[in-house]
Order: sequence, then structure tokens, then C-alpha cells
Amino acid sequence: MDRTKDKDHTMDMTEGPVLSKILLFAIPLVFSSILQILFNAADIVVVGKFVGDTALAAVGSNSALINLITNLFIGLSIGANVVVARYFGGKQDEETSVAVHTSIALGFISGITLTILGIIGAPFFLSLMLTPKDVLPQAVLYLRIIFSGMTSMMVYNFGSAVLRAVGDTKRPLYCLLSAGILNVILNLLFVAVFRMSVAGVGFATILSQAVSCILILRCLKREESSIKLTFKKLAIDRKNLIHILKVGLPAGLQGVVFALSNTVIQSSVNSFGSVVMAGSAAAQNIEGIVYFAMNSFYQASISFTSQCFGAKKYERINRVLFMSLLCVISAGIITGYSLFISGRCILGLFTENPNVIEAGMDRLKVILTSYCLCGIMDVLVGALRGIGYSVLPMIVSLLGSCILRIAWLATVFQIPRFHATETIYMSYPISWIITLTVHAICFAILRKRLKPK
Repeated sequence: MDRTKDKDHTMDMTEGPVLSKILLFAIPLVFSSILQILFNAADIVVVGKFVGDTALAAVGSNSALINLITNLFIGLSIGANVVVARYFGGKQDEETSVAVHTSIALGFISGITLTILGIIGAPFFLSLMLTPKDVLPQAVLYLRIIFSGMTSMMVYNFGSAVLRAVGDTKRPLYCLLSAGILNVILNLLFVAVFRMSVAGVGFATILSQAVSCILILRCLKREESSIKLTFKKLAIDRKNLIHILKVGLPAGLQGVVFALSNTVIQSSVNSFGSVVMAGSAAAQNIEGIVYFAMNSFYQASISFTSQCFGAKKYERINRVLFMSLLCVISAGIITGYSLFISGRCILGLFTENPNVIEAGMDRLKVILTSYCLCGIMDVLVGALRGIGYSVLPMIVSLLGSCILRIAWLATVFQIPRFHATETIYMSYPISWIITLTVHAICFAILRKRLKPK
């Protein structure tokens, strides 16, 4: 297939300057991620302003649980990204096409599975998280609505992964922008006008996700290169499925590990009551801006490393890692400290309750000032996955994040002197330092095993 027809959308990551290409790749992702956070924050803002703190807690406290349940399947989309990028970098057009159709088919299957799981299990999952009784009914309703739209979310994620694999990060941004604007409009309509409370926020979210799904499929269908989508060709190819699972399943399990530890932490936060829950929920939306600004360089690390690996240009992998680390550290420090300084003003957009604002600041002063450590850790994980290792970072993350955080809450947090929210939040930077150190050692050893072309 002729790739020149799509030269404006695809990117050859195996040639040319590394830094400028990483920035061209990552900047649209930064805007996409920040827009996603802002649109998600709109849910919290609308509920907090027009309904109340209980509804705010019901919507915000679901984030950790939703991430826990969906991260396994989102990890599979990372596997799709790696597989498509390798074939594309190696100029294997036929294999690229088969991998694309397998990926989108897997997106539909993942979404349907999540819908069934979420609708049936919502009360059980929320009860396990010690959700307060005054919050539980609205939290269950919101969670069930969100999971009814999971197919759209999954297909969008897999479609975006395919486009990222070939260097296209602009069109996912346009799809997200369109859907996000719709989400804000529907939020105000359903909650402020029709007074639908948390149900209105939920319906606005799934309708906007459906729009983003349709737009991303339209982009793939109109392609003329090897990533062109033809619905009649949607099928699960066994060989490509195995390749996707080898990378994506450990990546997904690692996401589950992180989300599990966050869910345990959320349960500890819940024990301090709805005011602290609301403050933490609002703070997490602010943190998300920093996280996803850094996460764009994690995505760059995966895609660039995978294309170079597929093309057997191993020496270029070193430059990709160095530039990705430079970018992620800069993004983490600049955005983290900027948002921390303006934290109280931003939290005031979510609620007028001064106690909720102070609870949010307690979280921000720990997380935002150390968040670049998380970015370094993620970029190293992306590099490991790009060179074919996905189980190893999963195991390291299991030990360094989940087990360590749970142990911290079971020991230090239980000491009366340290039984405070600040102690809960300190588990994050401590686990990041330990985990990134081990990831760096692993990459240094495994990279040496790759022989130059």
C-alpha cells in the first residue's frame, strides 16, 4: 500500500531528529489528555455547583474503581499499539492491516464484557470500597450508567492506539475535542436545567463517548494506508491476538495493580468522611492534568521504541529514551508546581466549602510536588515494552507499587501518630522512587542484549 497518500497523518519514527519528532507526536497528546481531564472535571464542577457535596463524592469517588475495572482492557490497547507500530516500522503492510482489524474487534469485545461486569457488580464493588451509606445509592447509579457506555470508550481507545502507532496524534485530539464540548453542553443541560443529578452527568459522559467512538472509526475507515479499517474484515487473528496479549495483558494487569492500590488508598480516604472524599476527588482531577501531560511522553516512548525495534534500529532506542525522559521531567516539574501554586483557586471551581478545599490541598502538596517521579517511571516502562518486555515491568510494579502501598497503609498508617491523610498520600512518591530505580536497572541490562543491525 502507498503510504505517501497519508504523509500528513503518519510519521516514520525510525529516521530523522528524535526530539522534534517526539514533541510533534506528544504535544497533541498533551492537549488531548488535558482536554479529557478538563471535560471530566466539568462533571465534578457541575455536580458540585448544582447538586451538592454528596453527589460530588458519589461521582468523584468512582474514579479509582472505574480505572481498576477498565485498566486491564485499556492495557490490551497498549498491546495493539506496540504490535501495529512494529509492523508499520518494519514496512510490513499486510501484517499491519491484520493487526488493525484484530485490535478494533478486540475493542468491541472488551467493551461489551465491561458493560456486563459493571452493571451487575456495581453495588458489590462500591461496598468493598467502604463507600458511605449517604453516597452509595447515587454512586451505584452513576457507575451503572458509565459502564453501559463502555463499548464506545474501548473502541475509541483501541482506535486511538492504532493511530498513535503510526504517529498520528492530531486526529484523536480533534475527535476528543468535539466529544468533550458536547459533554460540557449535555452536563449543563441534564444537571442544571433538567435537574437529573448524577444520572445527568453519567448520560452526558456516555453520549459524548459514543461521538468520539464514531469519529475515530470514521478516521480509520477513510484511511488509504495499511491502517485502513474495513468493517467486513473485522476478525480476531490468532497470531496477532497472541502478540497483543503478550504485551497488552501484562500492561493491563500492571494498570490493574496501580488501580488496585489506588482503590485501597481511596478506601482509606473514605474512612475520613464525605468532606475529605470530596476534596480528594477534586484534587485528583487537578493531578490528572499533570499525569496526562507526562503520559504523552510515555506513549511516545512506546511508539517510537516499538517502531525502531521493528526496523531493528537499536541504537536509536537510546536517544528515544533520553529525549523522552528529558521531556517528561520538564513537563512534570513545570505543570506540577504551577498547579500546586494555584491549587486553592482551582479547587474553588469545584466547591465553595473551605473544608473541602483544604482537604484537596492536603493531597496536592504531596502529589504535585513529586509527580515527575511517576513520569520517569512510566517512560522507563514504555521503553521496556517497546523492546519486547512486558511481564517484567508488571512484576516490578506489582511489588513496588501495589504491595508496598498496601504494606504502608497496613503498618505506618495504623500508627495513631501517623493516622492522617498526609500519610496516605506519601505512599505515592515513596513507591515511585523505588519502582523507577528497579525499572532503570532492568532496562540497562536488557538493552545491552539487543545487537545492532
